[in-house]
Amino acid sequence: MTLKILVPHLPESVSDATLISWHKKVGDSVMKNDSLVDLETDKVTLEVVAPESGILCEILKLDGAIVTSGEVLAMFEIQNIQINISNILDDNDDVNNPLTPSIRRLLREHDLDTSKIIGTGKDGRLTKSDVLEVINRRALQEAEVVAPVSELIIVTESLKELEPSTPSENLRPEQRVPMTRLRAKVAERLLQAQQNAAMLTTFNEVNMQNVMDLRNQYKTRFEKKHSVKLGFMSFFVKASIEALKHFPVINASIDDNDIIYHGYYDIGIAVSTEKGLIVPVLRDADQLDFAGIEQSIVEFGEKTRDAKLSYDDLKGGTFTITNGGVFGSMLSTPILNPPQSAILGMHAIKERAVVENGKIVIRPIMYLALSYDHRLVDGRDAVQFLVTIKECLESPAHLLLNI
Repeated sequence: MTLKILVPHLPESVSDATLISWHKKVGDSVMKNDSLVDLETDKVTLEVVAPESGILCEILKLDGAIVTSGEVLAMFEIQNIQINISNILDDNDDVNNPLTPSIRRLLREHDLDTSKIIGTGKDGRLTKSDVLEVINRRALQEAEVVAPVSELIIVTESLKELEPSTPSENLRPEQRVPMTRLRAKVAERLLQAQQNAAMLTTFNEVNMQNVMDLRNQYKTRFEKKHSVKLGFMSFFVKASIEALKHFPVINASIDDNDIIYHGYYDIGIAVSTEKGLIVPVLRDADQLDFAGIEQSIVEFGEKTRDAKLSYDDLKGGTFTITNGGVFGSMLSTPILNPPQSAILGMHAIKERAVVENGKIVIRPIMYLALSYDHRLVDGRDAVQFLVTIKECLESPAHLLLNI
């Protein structure tokens, strides 16, 4: 029986998608759930998989094509195919350690054995990043073998008699590539934020000593009970929600001449990827405890690595937190995520000399930045909002006792 491989349903906010690349050729034998083709929208990358085992008969849309919901990508013939992949999957993978189609494709393409790869996912599950790490390590090892030869070539060329020469284009290479859909959308939204909002930023600093002490005291018990590590982000999410409750205008947004006050707290967590910035959203974050927040963040990370983020994961959001500190940023002015009216920027924690009770002591200090839309948020509210976050973090009892 012949089937049509169709473009998946795209939400109303997404008009079309770009076909990035086919992973199979016409005539290839394909197992059920094998990855056939990747489609990129301005929000996520979609993976189209084989609905059944069979043969890819005809490809109707080529790499780079713009496609819309329901369009026919290829024709597929269902057949009962037996493919020997014993060198790729061990006996436990099919039940205890299920693999996504993209992971299976990487394993096949690079001839890898799962029994020799340590899984870092939940319950030891193999993730895409685990496989990519092995592939990158192998590439580095091969590069180390080639490196001495390349160096020898460079040295040999430098010993040639020096003569006047015309600069070669090869010594000043350039490469022109089109923006990805995601990068183009990020650029559009950032420009929109700059042009359509009266954006200001206010700063403060927070002493992280009490949070770090609390985290160090209970992190082992926390991880043992909840099977997830206790990070800093859950503290900042909780502190932000408490501050938003005190200053609801910062959880609001502008719609033409109206102000929309949101009675819920959907917190976006900005994540940097190779293709651009994405912001998955913690729905009803005020209903989550510390473990729920940390588990949600871990799941977002796994979905991002495995290209499994859905539109629902990215939709909406009333307030955003971004952590440039993971890259070493000391201070920055984050840009608003429209139509939200504010965004909190976290930064690196550094030991600094501070004065406490008339004495100079060393404390772990983090700078905080709050960018806000001055059309809606007054400076007083922005400053006091940031002070509230500072107080919650410097006295974590506020968060634990809800006071």
